[in-house]
Amino acid sequence: MSAGRRGRIGLTVLGTVLAAVAFFPVLWMITSAFKTRDTVTDGKLIPDEFTVQNFVYVFTEVPFVRYLLNSFFISAVITVVALLLHSMAAYALARLRFPGRETLFMTIFSTLLITAPVVLIPLFLVVRELGMLDSYAGLIIPAIFNAFGIFLLRQFYLGLPRELEEAAIVDGCGHWRVYWSIVLPLSRPILSALAIFFFLANWNSFLWPLVSTTNPDLTVVQVGIASFQSQYGSNWNYVLAAAAVAAAPMLVLFFSFQKQITESIKTSGLK
Repeated sequence: MSAGRRGRIGLTVLGTVLAAVAFFPVLWMITSAFKTRDTVTDGKLIPDEFTVQNFVYVFTEVPFVRYLLNSFFISAVITVVALLLHSMAAYALARLRFPGRETLFMTIFSTLLITAPVVLIPLFLVVRELGMLDSYAGLIIPAIFNAFGIFLLRQFYLGLPRELEEAAIVDGCGHWRVYWSIVLPLSRPILSALAIFFFLANWNSFLWPLVSTTNPDLTVVQVGIASFQSQYGSNWNYVLAAAAVAAAPMLVLFFSFQKQITESIKTSGLK
């Protein structure tokens, strides 16, 4: 057996082990969601007795459907608006020449070094002064900007052939028409991947919704699960059932579009 073949086998085994380790908590959460209260902490992966009453309890005793709808609406709006604005900004930073372009890009890129807790209080004060606390606007607008999305799209646009845009400009197209008719259709792979990233990030958002809202009608699913845990204390069977329901759409979404995510990373210049 050649050294290259042994290396590939070793990497395959290592990847399989790491995948199993990463997936085990998810599998444990799903199987434990079907356990009774007395057996949820028994340490067994496969329950001795399956029950769906945990899920019935979650959907009947708390407004969990409302939590899911809030998270879906907020995540979907942020994703659509962010993709549109980020693609515009990235195209301008990649193709248009104007004074201070590189400085502006570096300023945007440097915000990746700032963690969310650092800006949490200033952001809260700004949102409060604008009167957007306890509103969908307060949950959506602050989450739209994301320097990672602008950076990834700019890298992708830098790799597009300029000849396509130059030909369109010769035919009389302006920058807006070039962006809308040529650049956006070519951006479908990277936009699909970013849509997954943005939707997942906002679906799992916890800290900002917890701080910016007190209205129960605006509770998102992650905050709802946290309050559910404190409300029912040691009833982990209900908590795990709620977590499994919240995770299911994201798992389906990720496995359905994992090819687009991989392709977008390869085509964006990130190795």
